[in-house]
Amino acid sequence: MSLTPVYINNTAVFFPNEPVSNDEMEDYLGLIDNKPSKSKRIVLRNNGIKNRFYALTKEGKPTHTNAEMTALAVRALYKDDAEALKSIELLSCGTSSPDQIMPSHGVMVHGLLPETNGIEVVSPAGVCCAGMHAFKYAYLSIKAGEIKKAVATGSERFSISLVSSVFEEEAQQLKALEANPYIGFEKEFLRWMLSDGASAFSMSDRPNETGVSLRVDWIEGVSYANEKEACMYMGAEKLEDGTLKGYLEYPAEEIANKSLLSIKQDVKLLGDNIVPLGGLGLKAALDKHGLPSSEVDYFLPHMSSDFFKDKIFKRLIENETGITYDKWFVNLSELGNVGAASVYLMVDELFHSGKLKKDNKILLLVPESARFSYMYSLLTVC
Repeated sequence: MSLTPVYINNTAVFFPNEPVSNDEMEDYLGLIDNKPSKSKRIVLRNNGIKNRFYALTKEGKPTHTNAEMTALAVRALYKDDAEALKSIELLSCGTSSPDQIMPSHGVMVHGLLPETNGIEVVSPAGVCCAGMHAFKYAYLSIKAGEIKKAVATGSERFSISLVSSVFEEEAQQLKALEANPYIGFEKEFLRWMLSDGASAFSMSDRPNETGVSLRVDWIEGVSYANEKEACMYMGAEKLEDGTLKGYLEYPAEEIANKSLLSIKQDVKLLGDNIVPLGGLGLKAALDKHGLPSSEVDYFLPHMSSDFFKDKIFKRLIENETGITYDKWFVNLSELGNVGAASVYLMVDELFHSGKLKKDNKILLLVPESARFSYMYSLLTVC
């Protein structure tokens, strides 16, 4: 049985409000215990981020839900044309920050697109790889001939879980115990890196008649959770033996007292593993498909921080998969870390840049530190 080729025909983005500079961050997120953060300057110095977006007012009030931002990105794909929206046969939405536990993120997005028909909707769970899993589901559905047109999305609304009120109860509990009220670095680390936004791909079994299309040649994924303990987590506490204890096992008051609904990262575990394991997975994917890294024209690595750029570069050389810096295409400094949407945002900027030429090869790399998962893809311009 022959398999159907799959193409990205268009990309679109939605960002809430105006960009927020480094100096303005605590105006939006607020102060914990009425004191400026001690870790902010250190984290910002290393991550290279200059701007990010928050779906918040300066008073900390939400301006958009995750589902609303995602639906607006989908509408932008089709310039809000009702007939074009009706052509969607599958909506595949990845995020690590849904607005609620149930219903799923995908169906909430679908509910904001009443012009569409009754269609299949999926919502992959996960963190940064969730957007790539959504992309792969759409890719495989078209490739198998099940459908002809799909939309895949990646989106995040992190800001609502970064505001000071999420941490204040814990800070006050520590203060009452005459302990340091500053929140631990593993909880503050991500506060200065994460950003809000949404992006969408329009995908089909045919390239555009005019203009650029991206053929999806392959998508590969690998998890090392069989070897590694959790590194980034939310709604849980990490115990001394490395296992997670979920928030449902805690009394209601402890959920606030321990700020269990904050996003936490084991920074040492991250530093020791995220780049080496990602390099192994990338080499395996390139070897499987017989692609020398020298044939890559654009390399789009999702990075949570600029701190990892040089480390990734050196690791690729060590693995004999080196890619020179002139082929790298990243926009972390201006957009921040938008998790599951970040790789979509890089593809979108490159797609509309006017730089692409026929047969250019675009390599995507998405690491997920939650328990060390990775996704890779190759796109070819046609």
